Formats: sequence, structure tokens, C-alpha cells
Amino acid sequence: MSSPAEFALGLLHRARDDAYVVVQLVPDHAAPDWVIGFHAQQAAEKALKAVLASANVVFPRTHNIAMLLALLRQNGIQPPKQSTLLERLTPFGVAARYDSELDQSFTLDRALTQTEIIAVLEWSEAVLTGVSKPEAESP
Repeated sequence: MSSPAEFALGLLHRARDDAYVVVQLVPDHAAPDWVIGFHAQQAAEKALKAVLASANVVFPRTHNIAMLLALLRQNGIQPPKQSTLLERLTPFGVAARYDSELDQSFTLDRALTQTEIIAVLEWSEAVLTGVSKPEAESP
């Protein structure tokens, strides 16, 4: 069983993988918005869960970004500045993957989405660095 810090770093690694897909697909006009939205949602979800895990906060299995942001606040963790923008990614976690009729309902600003995902990863990395430094320095 991994420690909370190891689990958090694993989530962050997976978030980076999803963000990589976003960055690669954003300029590709043939890439569907729902695919970019899905990986953006996954990157955000995993980055938020990484911070929760690093703080030993138990979180549910959910794709709901708003719920994860509320859990951060409830545990005294300041969410990223982009938090309200990240919430709009939630439908891409489930609904937009399975219902092609929803494609018109969920518009995606690709450039803004990429900027948000990079920022939330930087936020998560900064929080994890701050959380894990004392453990790394102890004997």
C-alpha cells in the first residue's frame, strides 16, 4: 500500500499524462472537442484529487469537479484560481463521452481549456511540493 504522498504523486503523474493529450490535440482541428474536454476534465480531476490525497482527505469516486472543489474548501485548502472555470469540464467526464447529441450543448474554448489545465497542474505541483518538503527533510 502506498503512502498518501506516493498516491498523490501518482495521481499528479496521471494528470500530467492527460494534460499532455490536451496540449497535443488542441491545435489539431480534426480532434473532436469531446476528446479534448474528456482529457482536460481527467487532468483537472486527478490534479484536485492529488492535492486532497496529499492532505489525507478521503474523497469519493466522482468526476464532479464542483464536488472536489467543495471538498478542498471544507478541508481548509484554497482551490486554484481557475476553479469556477474548471467546473464546466464536469460534463466531459461522463455525459459527453456517451451521448453525441450533447456535442452541441458542450462548447469548448480549446485555448482557454489548455491554459486552465496547465495552471491547475502548476497549482497542484506547488501544493504537493509544499506538503511533501517537510517529510523529505526529516531524518
